[in-house]
Amino acid sequence: MNEDTDVDGDVGEDGAARRLGVLADLAGTWLARSAAATVRHTGAVVADRFDRIAWRDTYEQSPALRELAGELAERHAHTDDLLTDAFLAAYKAAPRLREPTGMAPSHLVNHRIVTALLESPDFAELHRETAGDPYAAAMAVLAQGTALRRMLDDSRPARDRDERAERARRAAEDAADAVAGTLRQAADEADEDGTVPRPAADAVRRAVEDAEDAARRAASEAARSFAMAVPGVRAAARGAVASAASAARQEAALMRAWGVGSGELERMPFDERARLAERLRTGRLAEWAELIGRFRQMAAGERARRVENATGELIGVTLGDDLSRVVPSELANLGLPGLRAVFAARYAAGELMLYDSQGEQATGRGAVIACVDTSHSMYEAGPGGITREAWAKACALALLDQARHAGRDFVGIVFSAADKLRVFRFPADRPAGLARTLDFAETFLGGGTSYQRPLSAAGELLEEEFNDAARTRGDIVMLTDDDCGVTEAWMRNWNDAKRRLGFRVFGVAIGAPRAAAAGSVLAALCDNLRSVEDFTDVHAAADLFRVI
Repeated sequence: MNEDTDVDGDVGEDGAARRLGVLADLAGTWLARSAAATVRHTGAVVADRFDRIAWRDTYEQSPALRELAGELAERHAHTDDLLTDAFLAAYKAAPRLREPTGMAPSHLVNHRIVTALLESPDFAELHRETAGDPYAAAMAVLAQGTALRRMLDDSRPARDRDERAERARRAAEDAADAVAGTLRQAADEADEDGTVPRPAADAVRRAVEDAEDAARRAASEAARSFAMAVPGVRAAARGAVASAASAARQEAALMRAWGVGSGELERMPFDERARLAERLRTGRLAEWAELIGRFRQMAAGERARRVENATGELIGVTLGDDLSRVVPSELANLGLPGLRAVFAARYAAGELMLYDSQGEQATGRGAVIACVDTSHSMYEAGPGGITREAWAKACALALLDQARHAGRDFVGIVFSAADKLRVFRFPADRPAGLARTLDFAETFLGGGTSYQRPLSAAGELLEEEFNDAARTRGDIVMLTDDDCGVTEAWMRNWNDAKRRLGFRVFGVAIGAPRAAAAGSVLAALCDNLRSVEDFTDVHAAADLFRVI
């Protein structure tokens, strides 16, 4: 007789407890945990595959990111996932963090660091510059590199606690797997009515008890791990985000100052954009980006205010054919049939009596030529620490914008002594390449000052334009801090060319009142001359942009 069967043939309590179904119910919770044990996240920021593609492409294009990843990996674990999270936090339009309980304990340090970054006061400002822009997000990660190293170092005690929690979690998973294994063994040994031999049933019960103990230990370790604070991480995160926001803001200002639009940046390959940013940061005029931007904004404002051929102050009566300025007595002739033919004849001959006015001149139609003095003295700084060269170059770049807006050719002539001259041409029918614009802006020749060489070159360019396109009324702008002599023969030839080609000459004496004084050579050369003493004032040249 079976030892588990009583005299009446019924199964006893011990036999009922060894039924396979009972054991399966006892082990059910652990079977489910065993099946779900591998569902643990290593990324703190919730992301889709497109976000991860953006990170992977950016990482592959950035040697600096790969170098940072290598440095961090030498001292800390799972830093590749940390950099991914830092990038996604900056890149995603609305970054969202996972719950800590959904993270693998081994990655909780990453979660703490990214949480501190997102909660930093300056993160919103940083995010405005980086959201949706892989390059800007990558630059933010690099700007935070030093702080990430420090936060990882400060997190070592927490990492040790997280590792204990990770080991406890794995032990709990192993215990859950053991329950599944012992239950399968019990099922293999069960008889036809589902009764499991006592040793196999006891093994299932012991496995369940072990799993319960392991789960309690894992929960306890996880609770300690989640609750563990990392001193210094929040402060370091605040500093890192503030530094990254400042860098992003400065780079965005640089791009705007040099006229590089966001659409152009988005189309630019990563490495090309990185080279451009580096050049702008380290170039000769990098620290004057704000001045360049203000000049361009001022010029744009003056263009918006300008009214072509606006009526100025009435100063008398003249002759011409401008019907908008015909005096009333001439218009009266139109009311008399017998005098209408006389009016038509006088109109055809340009002999109608017109109101004469004095106001802003009409703009030119030929090339705009900026002659920029780069003698040694132009390197001197004035108010606000701004150099004469910086003011002159910022003004010249705004004149380039002015010419592009009006569909006119622009030429930048950088000069100093008679043997030092460089010419940069920007035809109206071709894009003004940023690389060439930077070459023009960064060229500094040094030496003394000669007026004849650059002005002769400007006159030859306008002569060439007249011969090729019959275009007159060009504009030359002299930006200098000196006054130097010219020969009488050269002056005669210059005046002859000026009458023949109809160009105008504007002068700006930068920090040099003597050059702008009556009787100076510069005053004799220019139709319109002004002196600039305050180099922080971009409006000193505002009228140039209304008449050029």
